[in-house]
Amino acid sequence: MRSTGQTMLVEDSGPAYLQLLNTGELAKRAALAVEHLSACDGCAWGCGVNRHKGELGKCRTGELARVNSYGPHLGEEKPLVGRRGSGTIFFTSCNLRCQFCQNHDISQTDNGEEVDSYQLAAIMLELQEYGCHNINLVSPSHVVAQILMAVTLAAQAGLHLPLVYNSGGYDSLVSLGLLDRVVDIYMPDMKYADEEIARRYSGIPDYPSTNQTAVGEMHRQVGDLQIVRGLAKRGLLVRHLVLPNHLAGTQAIIRFLAEKISQNTYLNLMDQFHPAYKAHLYPELNRRLTVEEYQEAIQLAHQAGILRLDRQTLT
Repeated sequence: MRSTGQTMLVEDSGPAYLQLLNTGELAKRAALAVEHLSACDGCAWGCGVNRHKGELGKCRTGELARVNSYGPHLGEEKPLVGRRGSGTIFFTSCNLRCQFCQNHDISQTDNGEEVDSYQLAAIMLELQEYGCHNINLVSPSHVVAQILMAVTLAAQAGLHLPLVYNSGGYDSLVSLGLLDRVVDIYMPDMKYADEEIARRYSGIPDYPSTNQTAVGEMHRQVGDLQIVRGLAKRGLLVRHLVLPNHLAGTQAIIRFLAEKISQNTYLNLMDQFHPAYKAHLYPELNRRLTVEEYQEAIQLAHQAGILRLDRQTLT
């Protein structure tokens, strides 16, 4: 699984899902994913609830996806933004309970509107009309079935942009299997290296092992991030939010990426932590990241041979 060396530029051959559309496989994947909603294993929780009957699991989402907002986004990673922005769709709710969530007004509430597959497909096509460079699915882990249905419809109607799967990293291998050759760019978080820390701050019992397995599968599917004329077309892009007091286990996560995934991993070491949501209840989280802490994270990446870093802004 581990690879080294420089990423080769590739020709832009279009998103992978168009090949599945032409063979009928994309529609089959969508139908199978919908069947899974009757005993939901869409994310790593595997709640087993029947979402067709309105039963709610950890994500608090029923049969329909709920969209909080959508539009061109200029604040994403550089290879996603280009000149016209990343076409982000923010899904309401989340399968994590991060006590410091920087987007808690979306992830920890029911704000937003329920949309059916046709409406979600129309949003994707609207973002394409805006001129966005990709369709960026934010917090998609709990709505994979709904996304697959919408992508099938949108592709039939002319969607041809790369799909970005922008998740918290607590993803099901079942869903990732259904997304193989559908998603072009995987952008998971790697939040924690320690199980007890993950349990304390996000309510997840097995995050590190599940997250690492998922990231490995994502890389197996799409490889290192491939950039054509400044724009990401296919591959893995990892996000890691550096936390105060080394709570995220940054060194261990960087070591995992360098040794088990690829030294050529495109990594966004995020510096924007601030005490949001319920972070004030945890004294060790109740402050901003320091310049020294962030510089140490950058140095750790360099020492591990990971040099493809998205931005280094904390000053």
